[in-house]
Amino acid sequence: MHDRLTSIPSGQYVPRNSSHPPFRPRTHRSVHHMDTAPSAQPPTSTAPAVGNRRRVATAAALASAVEWYDYFVFGIAAALVLGDLYFPAGSPTAGVMASFATFAVGFLARPLGGIVAGHLGDKRGRKPMLVLALTLMGVATTGIGLLPTYDTIGVAAPILLVLLRIAQGVAVGAQWGGAMLLATEYAPEGKRGVYGSVVQLGVPIGVVTANTVFLAAGALTTDSAFAAWGWRVPFLVGLLVLGLAWYIHTRVEETPAFREAERALAEQEKSEQSSPLRTILRGHLGTVLLAGGSFAVNTATFYILITGVLDYTTRELDMEKGPVLMVSLCVSLTQLVLIPAAAALSDRIGRIRIYAFGAVGIALWAVPLFLLIDTGSLLWLAVGTFVASCFLSIMYGPQAALFAELFTPEMRYTGASLGYQIAAVAGGGLAPFVMVLLLEATGTSMAVSGYIIALSVIALISIKVLADRARAAEPEAAPEAKAEAESAG
Repeated sequence: MHDRLTSIPSGQYVPRNSSHPPFRPRTHRSVHHMDTAPSAQPPTSTAPAVGNRRRVATAAALASAVEWYDYFVFGIAAALVLGDLYFPAGSPTAGVMASFATFAVGFLARPLGGIVAGHLGDKRGRKPMLVLALTLMGVATTGIGLLPTYDTIGVAAPILLVLLRIAQGVAVGAQWGGAMLLATEYAPEGKRGVYGSVVQLGVPIGVVTANTVFLAAGALTTDSAFAAWGWRVPFLVGLLVLGLAWYIHTRVEETPAFREAERALAEQEKSEQSSPLRTILRGHLGTVLLAGGSFAVNTATFYILITGVLDYTTRELDMEKGPVLMVSLCVSLTQLVLIPAAAALSDRIGRIRIYAFGAVGIALWAVPLFLLIDTGSLLWLAVGTFVASCFLSIMYGPQAALFAELFTPEMRYTGASLGYQIAAVAGGGLAPFVMVLLLEATGTSMAVSGYIIALSVIALISIKVLADRARAAEPEAAPEAKAEAESAG
């Protein structure tokens, strides 16, 4: 029984000037057929050169890393300083909750970025949307670093902070789909999981870099200096993203899969005004929602670990922020190995097996995780978060390829982005805020464990439905794939 979710012919592009027949899009199925050949792409003499593939993969990884760095510095600052500086009224808990609410606003804006960039990215190209996303993120992050505090400009400070956070959310919502598709649509045969994982590596790289810069800023300044200006340095570093945006604009080519889909869409638009977003909403919304449901537990647990736990351990357990940040940094470093390893394994034995194993592991570890954190021991904090991070990496590694394989090229940017960003809103954006609420309401961290377990159950149900749909479609796919192969020969 195969458990790989691929689309036919979405997993196969035919470069221009090829002897193979042109791609003919199919948009009537909500889950596309499975292909027994992982990430299959027919070898041709006009396939992208190895050097070009590597340059694109490197650019996609860097785009993801700098984008997530800019996004994560806000989460760390929200846990450490933003509550006092921009929401000073009330108790420290109220300030942190207001800060985390602002953090969550960025997630609410992410689907907007995914929708707009997805629609335009499916019609105009992956690269322009990625460049635009990077530019918007660089401007927004730098703006936060320069933003006066509440004591200086009053209520305008939190309002502007929220607006800049919304801009960050739109940018990261637009970025993921573009970077992911640049990598996966250039992937050679049988390596879509590995190529997709280079984009996923942007998350741990972003976490490591953000934590490192915050640790350096804290180490080089006094507590008063850090509160006054030291926290701004990590945001101002984000300005470097604009240089990467220019590099991608001038040096990276559009993907072959999009070029073929673009030609098909141009022909289709002559007879009907097609829209990738309309196609998704009318015929594939169920797949988008299932994709989001399958991933919400991963993003929720991730943000609980890097943001919620940072606040909980420093404010409730009286642990020092420097060592806690160091633990987060070291744990994130392990993901640099685990994510590509899980992705490579998914290329061999299937996405669903790996993905589901990670979801089960998160559910089983939710209670031990907080039992270890509650000891207040730095060692047990490291053990608890490391094991949780392993299960997150197992899910996250194949996720880019899995989502790409749910949709055909002409609607892939829209569909994959929407699924990812729905999960981000339902899981990640609300998770630190929900964690504080649960801790305040119940007085026990086991309530947070219950929250993680509930999301794990939703994930496993969603994964099973996606797998069942793909298996049901597989018998129909076989004769179609065979007929296409014969006509190509």
